[in-house]
Amino acid sequence: MANRDLGRDSSDLAAFGYRQRLDRTLGSFSSFAAGFSYLSILTGLPQLFFLGYGAGGPAFFWTWPLVFCGQFLVALCFAELAGRYPLAGGVYQWSRQIGPAWVGWMAGWVYLACAVITLASVALALQATLPQISPRFQVIGLIDRPADAARNAVFLGCLLIAFSMLINGVGVRLLARINNVGVFAEMVGTLLLIVLLMSQARRGITVVFDQQGRGSASPFGYLGPFFAAALIPSFVMYGFDTAGSLAEETTDPRRRAPRAILGSLAAVGGAGALLILGVLMGVENLADPELGRISGGMQYAIKQILGPSLGMLLLCDVALAILICTLTVHAAAVRLVFSMARDNNLPFSHALAWVSGSSRTPVLPAILLGLFAALILVVNVNFPQIIEVLVSVSIVWANLAYLLVTIPMLCSRLRRKRSETPSAEPGIFRLGRWGLIVNLAAVVWGVLVVVNIGWPRQEIYGTIWYRRYSALVATALLLIVGAIFYRLVRRGKKGVLEAHRAVGIEHKPHEATGRQLIG
Repeated sequence: MANRDLGRDSSDLAAFGYRQRLDRTLGSFSSFAAGFSYLSILTGLPQLFFLGYGAGGPAFFWTWPLVFCGQFLVALCFAELAGRYPLAGGVYQWSRQIGPAWVGWMAGWVYLACAVITLASVALALQATLPQISPRFQVIGLIDRPADAARNAVFLGCLLIAFSMLINGVGVRLLARINNVGVFAEMVGTLLLIVLLMSQARRGITVVFDQQGRGSASPFGYLGPFFAAALIPSFVMYGFDTAGSLAEETTDPRRRAPRAILGSLAAVGGAGALLILGVLMGVENLADPELGRISGGMQYAIKQILGPSLGMLLLCDVALAILICTLTVHAAAVRLVFSMARDNNLPFSHALAWVSGSSRTPVLPAILLGLFAALILVVNVNFPQIIEVLVSVSIVWANLAYLLVTIPMLCSRLRRKRSETPSAEPGIFRLGRWGLIVNLAAVVWGVLVVVNIGWPRQEIYGTIWYRRYSALVATALLLIVGAIFYRLVRRGKKGVLEAHRAVGIEHKPHEATGRQLIG
């Protein structure tokens, strides 16, 4: 039965013009775990809680359900696309199937740049956890000195990236086993943490309305601090498309990937809201300045509420979550490079698309992506605000890449006549009559996120001008370089590499038919 399913999935892939090269071994839980570990509630939230609290006070809680609802609109669109196009590379493939070739390439380019930044920024999260578990992890200098903390973060981050390069080079089987165990531990730890925090509550749920006077001197009141604090949920709640990126390594991906995309985001959204609420209700003093400092934040609050021993145990679970998040971010980026390279859309495509016969995974992208991420850390070793800036840039780029999917998807819906609607295969996720409304709302939401996070506000980027405008300048340069690069790379290209082309397919697959498959 298993061989029959694998044969069916391989035939399905061949219909898109691609030969099965990757190791198709992931099941339902592994697919869900990939998305859950990328989102990783115990990575992003503890890493950046201090920023949200510092900007918005306890009332920053409301940024979480707002961002969740907006991102779930995007996830619904992606779930539909994952059922239609079960291809490695996710965002890149979805965009190129429903829009012009250059839009698909640009979506891949932007998301690839985002992936490298995300890999670096997630690895940096160890600094917010390990030194609080033991001062021995503060290898360089003192934790309360920003310059020393930044250098130590780079040191720990590079070690974690090196480990990720090794695991991702071995193959998806080992990666999935580590990820499944880690996700199970993270889910149990998150549930336990929520229960324990709630049991130690010192105040009621009305704490989420406490603005602590923030924005009182602003003509727009609390809106400014509120939108600045939205950086935190915006950083946690992207990457839910990971199950789609691993589609060619998943059995029955047309059904499993959409469920994993929606399920992972829903799980993280619910757990995150309860975690924030538990911390706000249980912390001793809401005016404690440590809650808004990188050396304190959520980890400091957890240890204070639950005591040193129990808090330390749960912080170890946070460290494990950071590890598996790094592995998954790296794995998703590798599949994106592989997918673009086998379409002959990158320099040295033959080398980048080469799949090891033993591990059945693209080895060179795993090495290069790790080196690029480590290089980012090393170059910025003396940059104390590296975490805030990297996180902000990655959010802008991720949601920009998402827009390069949802906008062509919306255009496809508007072009399509009702009589051209294809019949959906039973069991495949589809938005149906709600598609246009959800798609339009997802586009509007994506624009708002990009504008909000890219806005050069002092609360996120500081007062130095080149930091405040870093996201805007970096995004403009990325798009300009990408446009030039596309013209150079695509010149003389002839489509899918021969080694990856399905038998009997002579031309680039589904260029003409892919755009009319959105229902």
